[in-house]
Amino acid sequence: MVEGRVVAAPDDGSLGPLLRLADDRLAPGEGYGRHAHRAVDVVAVVLAGSLRHAWGDGAVLSAGDVAVLRAGEGLDHDEIAGDDGARVLQAYLRPTGPAAPPSHVVHRAVSGWVDLARPDARLWVGPAGEDVPDGPLTVDGGDRVVVWRTSNDRPDWAGF
Repeated sequence: MVEGRVVAAPDDGSLGPLLRLADDRLAPGEGYGRHAHRAVDVVAVVLAGSLRHAWGDGAVLSAGDVAVLRAGEGLDHDEIAGDDGARVLQAYLRPTGPAAPPSHVVHRAVSGWVDLARPDARLWVGPAGEDVPDGPLTVDGGDRVVVWRTSNDRPDWAGF
């Protein structure tokens, strides 16, 4: 069973490229179900447990890992929790290359800033404490804190 909570879903472009931020908990062996993505970048931060990405090389992610999925022209995939379940913070962003081929990059055991290879969004993951940077979106993930910084530039479609 997937239990999720939407942390942010601005429909006015106020968070630049960020479309949705969800805090999901998956029971052991549970997944989201095979589903399609197209023209979106999905950044998954594993806060606890483990998660197998059922696409590409089938990467297994552990707590502290960050995966960057660029759906580009489209793909079908699933994410399935390991024997210990999973808590995953997933961010959906407007794509940097909507017509590009799909790709999946995993950053292991992150502590600090993650290179998302895009100029309009930054992600910091690390332990709670005095060195946590400021950001408009900060999520307490227990042992880890996740901070999002996004461009203040509003997209063309945004309401003003």
